[in-house]
Amino acid sequence: MGHDGPVTYELTGLDGAVAIVTGAGRMRSIGRPIAVELARAGCDVVLTGTGRRPEDYPTDEREAGWRDIDSVAEEIRALGRRALPLVSDIADPEAVDGLVEATLSEFDRLDIVVNNAGAARGPDRFPVVDLDPEAWKKVIDVNLNGTFHLSRAAARHWLAVDSAGSIVNISSVGGKIAGPGTAAYSASKAAIHALTAAMAAELGPNSIRVNAVCPGIVDTSRLDDIDRGEHWERLRQIIPLRRHGTGEDIAHMVVYLCSEQGSWITGQAINVDGGQLTIR
Repeated sequence: MGHDGPVTYELTGLDGAVAIVTGAGRMRSIGRPIAVELARAGCDVVLTGTGRRPEDYPTDEREAGWRDIDSVAEEIRALGRRALPLVSDIADPEAVDGLVEATLSEFDRLDIVVNNAGAARGPDRFPVVDLDPEAWKKVIDVNLNGTFHLSRAAARHWLAVDSAGSIVNISSVGGKIAGPGTAAYSASKAAIHALTAAMAAELGPNSIRVNAVCPGIVDTSRLDDIDRGEHWERLRQIIPLRRHGTGEDIAHMVVYLCSEQGSWITGQAINVDGGQLTIR
């Protein structure tokens, strides 16, 4: 039998869906491409950021006239989708409940949650014996507790209205490698894997799916404390595919997991890392 025109494979089930993406305001990031690619797939997107002061932006953002989540919202609107940028503290359960309420008030539905926001690198990167308890608490509050608060709020809504939903937690291969000097970060991410699995088991009978994506070494402003010279090249050499990841590499997996084509996947912590980790 003949076909009229080219046959294409398209991800479906996302047209008109509403997604919340946390930590979506940085120009070179994982959150921004997740938000943009979900919009490209048909979603309206609620974007959260911490309300960074412009003087704290990296040099390239200042030179570009970047405006955090407002700039990402413009990109989404340029794709013909609706965007709602909101400053929110995901470590605060009341603020998170307000975020879900604002989403429902604006769009009258919620289909997808992407827990991407993460604590800043640096103050926590010490041996355990030297780790400031406040630095530990900050990482756990944002990475783990923030993921719990928003996942819980979204799941409560979906159960109340008997609706399916998809949660994607942005974790890290660091939650599996657990290298020296990363105790707080690795513990927070490993805990996200356990939270993902437990929620998937609880919520699966209600058609609510929960997965984690574990990026490897992705070229974002978050890693700007690593010199882009010799050390960066050494990191590239430990990746079998011999290139650093991009935010888009992570975004493509997130979009797939939220689509109808990914609808039989739940409770997984999937590595997107160029082959740095295998199997686990």
